[in-house]
Amino acid sequence: MDSRTPAAAAPNAYLNRSWWALRIALGVGPIAAGIDKYFNKLADWGMYLSPVATKVIPVSTATFMHVVGVVEVVAGIIVLTRWTRTGSYIVMAWLLAIAVNLVTTGMFYDLAVRDIEIAVGAFALSQLTALRELHALPATDAATPLVPAHHH
Repeated sequence: MDSRTPAAAAPNAYLNRSWWALRIALGVGPIAAGIDKYFNKLADWGMYLSPVATKVIPVSTATFMHVVGVVEVVAGIIVLTRWTRTGSYIVMAWLLAIAVNLVTTGMFYDLAVRDIEIAVGAFALSQLTALRELHALPATDAATPLVPAHHH
């Protein structure tokens, strides 16, 4: 079977589309949430900060959320650059830290679970990016095989 046949190319197209979907979502999502830390239109972000955290942070909740916003914007930008794999690990770790914070509030367990699930998506992006790097694929090349064609 030729590597250019639809059957052989299909796994590569699926992997490429999955990579782009995760990359865009895990890049744009943190940027949007980070910017909103200054406006509180999506949520009143301060209410999600654990009482444990408010006791140890040396600044007001609002100031802390502004710092959180900067970290989220930077992490999202890194995901959207050529450092996607590094950025996805940052987003994954950040989301796990947020989940721990949410659990320590004594409520918001549903949001903690959601953030853990998104962190798994960030891990998947890191692994897809590693696969792309292993095969030296440019971000715009959907036709280059990620999965070797099977010859019969």
